[in-house]
Amino acid sequence: MRTVRYASYGDPDVLRIEEVPTPAPGPNQVLIRTEAIGVNFVETQRRRGQGPFPPALPASPNGDVVGTVEALGPEVTTVQVGDRVAATVMDNAYADQVVADATFLVPLPEKLDAAQASVLASPAQVALCVLRVGKLAPGETILVHSASGTIGHLTTQLAKILGAGKVLGTASTPAKREFALRYDTDVAIDYGSDEWADRVLEETGGRGADVIIDGVGGDTFLRGLDALAPWGRLVFYGAAQGMPSVPAMRLLGMKYVVGSAFYEWWRHEPDALRKGLNELIGYVADGRLRVAVHATLPLTEAAQAHRMIEDRAHTGRLLLVP
Repeated sequence: MRTVRYASYGDPDVLRIEEVPTPAPGPNQVLIRTEAIGVNFVETQRRRGQGPFPPALPASPNGDVVGTVEALGPEVTTVQVGDRVAATVMDNAYADQVVADATFLVPLPEKLDAAQASVLASPAQVALCVLRVGKLAPGETILVHSASGTIGHLTTQLAKILGAGKVLGTASTPAKREFALRYDTDVAIDYGSDEWADRVLEETGGRGADVIIDGVGGDTFLRGLDALAPWGRLVFYGAAQGMPSVPAMRLLGMKYVVGSAFYEWWRHEPDALRKGLNELIGYVADGRLRVAVHATLPLTEAAQAHRMIEDRAHTGRLLLVP
């Protein structure tokens, strides 16, 4: 079977297709034949040896896999061979067949297409988690950074489903801001502008946003503190622009900063995560949570998928197919 790996850090061209034996599932694992693989931004950072968790070399990308269970390892009782599932796969996710932990499998309703199914593996769960951590209350104003991205355009929609009064979203280009407006963003703001925080204050009558969802980090994180309302919550879940430091004096305006990590939810609140997953399956199935697909590429063009992400020209989801 084919898999995508890299032997050195660097540009997308370090990604190589390799022929390897089909893996065998171990205890509490399943073997899945892939139908589609969701490509996530963080993998471009890992490929460059950047971010908080650079992989040891040689390495392979992680990803959100949709496919059919082909074999069961010992102790697996939750699924059967032939079941269609989604899963977050750690290592060798860009492959014809993958091994996944049975604990994290998402059973898929019939007639759910690959794009919708792929976000259930992790992006939609991440989006719901950050909103739960931010304690978004009905009627509150929320600001979502990168509102045109995979997680961003899911977060804006979920915020509306959960009762947000006003959803502000940032994006870097006119096309991305227009896209965000189609996915439940009420006001789209250019965060490439030096005045984006002022725009947030303007849209909130000078008060600021009650909740800010930040997967960008860097200077955007720091300026977000200026756009946060008293008693507001800034939820940090990613560092696309670098790891920020929290200046304690900036929090004296009765402002909160809290982090959210998907794997920590699995460690500490697995029951809440499973309950949320059932909600998400319902939202996708009934059409309230829509999934945008920017492009679907063959597995052999994994490098091109990474280039598209790094060029920051895509909106929504990027998929690879065997």
